[in-house]
Amino acid sequence: MQRKALYILLAILPSVTGCKKYLDQQPDSTWTQLDTPEKVSQLLGTAYPQANYMTFCEAMSDNVADKGTGVDVRTNRDPFYFDDVQNINQDSPEYYWAAAYTAIAAANNALIACENAKDTAAYSRQKGEALVARAYAHFMLVNIFSRSYDATTANADMGIPYVTEPEEVVFKQYDRKTVAYVYDQIEKDLLAGLPLIRDDKYKVPKYHFNQKAAYAFAARFYLYKRDYQKVITYADMAFTTGQAVSYLRPWNTSYVFLSPLELFNIYSNSSENANFLLVETNSSYGRNLAQYRFGMNFPMYRAIMGSNVTGGDWCFPAYTYGTADYFIPKLSEYFVKESVNATIGYIYTMVPLFTAEEVLFNRAEANAQLGNTTAVLADLNTYAGTRITNYDASADVVTLAKCKSYYGLSDSKGALLNAVLDFKRAEFVQEGTRWFDLMRYKVPVTHVTSQGQTMILGADDPRRVFQIPVSAKTSGLPLNPR
Repeated sequence: MQRKALYILLAILPSVTGCKKYLDQQPDSTWTQLDTPEKVSQLLGTAYPQANYMTFCEAMSDNVADKGTGVDVRTNRDPFYFDDVQNINQDSPEYYWAAAYTAIAAANNALIACENAKDTAAYSRQKGEALVARAYAHFMLVNIFSRSYDATTANADMGIPYVTEPEEVVFKQYDRKTVAYVYDQIEKDLLAGLPLIRDDKYKVPKYHFNQKAAYAFAARFYLYKRDYQKVITYADMAFTTGQAVSYLRPWNTSYVFLSPLELFNIYSNSSENANFLLVETNSSYGRNLAQYRFGMNFPMYRAIMGSNVTGGDWCFPAYTYGTADYFIPKLSEYFVKESVNATIGYIYTMVPLFTAEEVLFNRAEANAQLGNTTAVLADLNTYAGTRITNYDASADVVTLAKCKSYYGLSDSKGALLNAVLDFKRAEFVQEGTRWFDLMRYKVPVTHVTSQGQTMILGADDPRRVFQIPVSAKTSGLPLNPR
């Protein structure tokens, strides 16, 4: 059922996994009669891709090494070898594709309910969330399955189908159009939805597109589109430079005293101030991330966190399973039994989709691109103040001179961008986000196997774009070139 056509389900299923035995059950009126704003809000809880991109994105990046041993699965192995992933189950690109279009189907059905309501004004919050959620799912799809946005090529680069209505036939034909077209549609939905987003109707706003999360998404979207002034505008709407420290995770203060279990419990918790949007994903990444064969070992840990431009030491605590399996306690699984007495069930990983740290980095990167050196340094120093062990504001201060010296560059913009991206790499290690930065800046990636084989993924190598599901050809979609 999950491998039909474009993976856009005909029914408004609550999740990819929710389709098992679905046809054996009586329809739930919650989904078939969306006649109150509350029911639409409940549906919108499923309008976010309930799948995890971290396994395959992290394995493709320069954050991983071949440990020679460990959990060896295709979703981790194939990206390391820069091969198309030969797996369609959880934590694979194909599974993410399915989940994203399922989320889009939920958003589209919510929008129909909003438009057909007698009192459309009463559904304005739901309409706003549906539009922004639809934009987000398409944004993730185009950045995984298409080339990164480049104004010089976006009108020619293949995009992904932008779906704005529920399917009514099984094998509907779609057009990938272009990356530029997809970005235009994302922007249209985003700008239409943003003014309608409100936080006062959700029991737990961080499981929905609340205002801060929506502003964070807008900042990321415009960063990827390279409209840097708008990045700063929306980042400042999430929080100003002066407010930033109150939102960042306190890694070098209160987090220092937490055990790994306590860190796992707080990192993806809705009570953590840094988390703006969370989603429950059907994923074993939390269970396996440290023990994957292709992951972070000690040399890779040192390469990422051995030193930094402040001259101080990162405070991130590193733990191991054995001698080679390094991890930072952040993402963990939770297990749901099929029934009270069952010994089998489902593995989930709670994923932060938008955080305060990313907003700060996006603003700093945009300011670096615009030559606003003072603003960049302000954000970098705010961040360093929460991440450097025994932070000393005088000794550990980030300056332009330090950045130039540390990176051996005379170019101010280049030195500052390197600092921003290195800080971001350390912050989000093992979360897959490094891959998107490598894509945006067309950075070549080198992987070396435990047998000494060297593989290089060049800046314009077509394998940098993950392959769409082969079965999508049923809907008329051309595959990505290889």
